[in-house]
Order: sequence, then structure tokens, then C-alpha cells
Amino acid sequence: MDQKIQFFSEDFGFTPKNKGKIRRWLKAVIRSEKKMPWYINIIFCSDEYLLDLNRNFLKHDTLTDIITFPFMENDDNISGDIYISIPRVKENAENFGQDFEAELQRVMVHGILHLLGYKDKSKIAKAEMTAKEDLYLDLASTIN
Repeated sequence: MDQKIQFFSEDFGFTPKNKGKIRRWLKAVIRSEKKMPWYINIIFCSDEYLLDLNRNFLKHDTLTDIITFPFMENDDNISGDIYISIPRVKENAENFGQDFEAELQRVMVHGILHLLGYKDKSKIAKAEMTAKEDLYLDLASTIN
């Protein structure tokens, strides 16, 4: 079984640093949750591009930093598209006093957690998701 985490840029020229390390880290996150990565696309885009997706698919007329679309659900594998607005991540990093790369990592793992089935609509679910994000951000520092 070929396991792929791929990076794309849609209407926005962005490529993450250390793609190999990010792939190894995200695969480790997925395996820690007792799943296997299947085809996962991380697509970096503009606010406008993500707003259009948000309006058309989710019927929300708001800016967001991430939208996740799962492809399939089964007991062993996860797959899907994770769309990330780079301008939104940059603004959030500034607003939260974070380094851009650290905020980007948080958003990427947030998307992976959504593909794994975690939700963030209630206070309790959001707290659980944030705790998982923190746990897996710590894991990122151990990956070479």
C-alpha cells in the first residue's frame, strides 16, 4: 500500500520547508492514532480561494485558516484534502505571537486530526483537539 502525503499550491506560490520531515511527522501522528495514511493532499492557497470553498461546500461566508475534506473512512486508513490559507496562518501567527512555521504546523496537524475524526465544535471537543495538537507538536521536534 502506497502511503502519500503530498503538498500543492493553488493560486498561491508557497512551498513548506522540510517537506520530508513534515511527511515523517504527520505519518507518525497518524500511526500514533492507530491509523495509516493513504492519499492526503495538503493544498496551500489564498484567503479568496479558501473563502470560495467555504461558501460553495460548507455554506459559510467567513474567512478560515483551514478546511478539511475527508475522502474515505475505514478502520485502518485516512485520506483527504486539507486546504490551508497561508495569509490566514500568517495573520494568526502574528495575532497569537507565534512563529509562522509553528502556526503552520499547528494548522497542518489540526487538519490531520480532523481526518482522524476529531471535532472542534463544542468546548469539550475543542479542548481535546487542542490537547492532541500540543502533544503532536511536541512530537514534531523529535522527528529528523
